[in-house]
Amino acid sequence: MEFVDRQKETERLQKALKREKSQFIVMYGRRRIGKSTLIKKVMDFERGDIYFLADKTTEPSQRQLFASAIDMTVEGFSMPNYPNWETLLVSLNRAIDHRITVCLDEFPYLVKSCPALPSILQKLIDDKKLKFDLIICGSSQQMMQGFVLDSREPLYGRADEIIRLKPIPAAFVQQTLQCDSKQAVREYAVWGGVPRYWELRSGYKDYYEAIEHLLLTSEGTLYDEPSRLLQDEMRDTVQASSILSFIGNGANKLSEIASRAEKQATDITPQLSRLKELGFINKETPFGESEKKSKKGLYHIFDPLLRFHYRYILPYRSLIELDNSQAVLDVFKRSESDYVSQTWEELCRNYVSANGIDGVMYQMASRWWGSYYDEAKKQHIPVELDVVAESFDHKHLFLGECKWQEHIDAKEEMERLHTIAQGLPFAKDHEVHYALFLKEPPKHPDAIKTYYPSDIMK
Repeated sequence: MEFVDRQKETERLQKALKREKSQFIVMYGRRRIGKSTLIKKVMDFERGDIYFLADKTTEPSQRQLFASAIDMTVEGFSMPNYPNWETLLVSLNRAIDHRITVCLDEFPYLVKSCPALPSILQKLIDDKKLKFDLIICGSSQQMMQGFVLDSREPLYGRADEIIRLKPIPAAFVQQTLQCDSKQAVREYAVWGGVPRYWELRSGYKDYYEAIEHLLLTSEGTLYDEPSRLLQDEMRDTVQASSILSFIGNGANKLSEIASRAEKQATDITPQLSRLKELGFINKETPFGESEKKSKKGLYHIFDPLLRFHYRYILPYRSLIELDNSQAVLDVFKRSESDYVSQTWEELCRNYVSANGIDGVMYQMASRWWGSYYDEAKKQHIPVELDVVAESFDHKHLFLGECKWQEHIDAKEEMERLHTIAQGLPFAKDHEVHYALFLKEPPKHPDAIKTYYPSDIMK
C-alpha cells in the first residue's frame, strides 16, 4: 500500500537525525498505526542503520537476536557472547566508525525480559558518548508514556523527541482505497484511520465482502482486534471491554454505565479516563458547557473499528461462531445509514473546526442538546443540533444539521433551523449562519448552504 500522510512526523524525524549530536527519540501509538513503517522510511540501511523488532523471548535470546541484526552493519559482531545489555550496547558503540541510527521496536518486550534496560540506557545517554541515534518504539501507549513521561522512571527527561502517532485523517482513505468521497465516508466509518486496516480492506474488491471476511467471521484478521488493543493498554481488560460494550449498546451517561457495571461511578471513572486518553472513547458535552462541570456529559465509542465491534460483533458472536456471518451482515446493512451517520457528524464538526467558513474562523464545533423556546407554540421544545460553533470574535454562530439519508428537503430543514435559532439563548447578539451536511443533493438546494462528502473529505 502507498505510504500516505505522516509528512509532519517524517520531517520531524529527519530533522532530529540531522542534528549535530546523537538523538534519543521515542515513538509510540496503537498497534497497526504505522510506527514501524514510518521509522524504516527515514532510516538509511545502506549507511548501516540497524532496525530490531523485539519479541517475547528471554533476555539472552533477545540479546543474541539483536547482535545478529548488528552483523549486517558490523561483520562478525554476533560471534562473541554479550553477558548483558550494557556490554552489548557499549561494544556496538565502539565497533562503529560513523554515526548510524539504531531502532529498538516493541521496546516494552525488551523491558519485560530485562527491567534494568531503561537504567542502562539512561547511563549511556547521560554519558553523551553514543555514536548512534537511538529510537525506541512500542505499541503499548501506557508503557511507552511511563518510560519517558513518569518522573520516577530512569528515562524521564532524556528524550530529544517524543512522537505519538495518531490515526490518519479521513481524507486519505479516499486516496488509498481509490473510491469516491461518499464511499470514503462509509469506509472510514468501519476502518477508521489505521493504515493497516486500510491495507487489509484493499485486498477485497467489495466493501461488504471485506467487512464479512475481516470482521464477521471467527477467522477474520480483525475479528479479535479490540481484545488485542485492550491487552496492550489495560490491566483489567474484562472491565474495560464491559464498559465499551455498555457504551456501544446505548449506555452513554456515567450513571447508566455504572449501573450496568453494578459499580459506583467513582469506581469506573479511572477506566473511562484511560479509554478516553487512548482515543477509544470520547466524552461529549453540549455546546457552551464545560466538560469538567457539565452534568450532561455523554460517552461514545470514538474509534470506528471498536464502535463496529461492540455494535455488530460482540452482540452477535454466537451467530458468527456458528458461521452465520451473512445474518449479521444483513443486520449491518439494515442499520448502516444510522451507523455511518455518527461518523459523518464527527467529520462535519471537524470540517467546521478546521476551516474558515465564508471568511469566518470558528472555534471547536460540538453538538448541542436541550430545549428552545418556540414563540408560536409558547412552549419549550426539546431539540438536538449536530453542529454548533462560535466564531473566535464571538460575533458569529454556526448551526448545522448532518443527514446521511436520501430525500431531504432543504427548505424544510432551513425553516426548522431558523425557528430553533430564534429560541436559543446563546444565539442572541450573534449573526447566525446555517448549513446542511448531506449525503446527496436535496430538494430545494438553494434554500440553505449545503456541504457534501466531496467537500468534507478534501
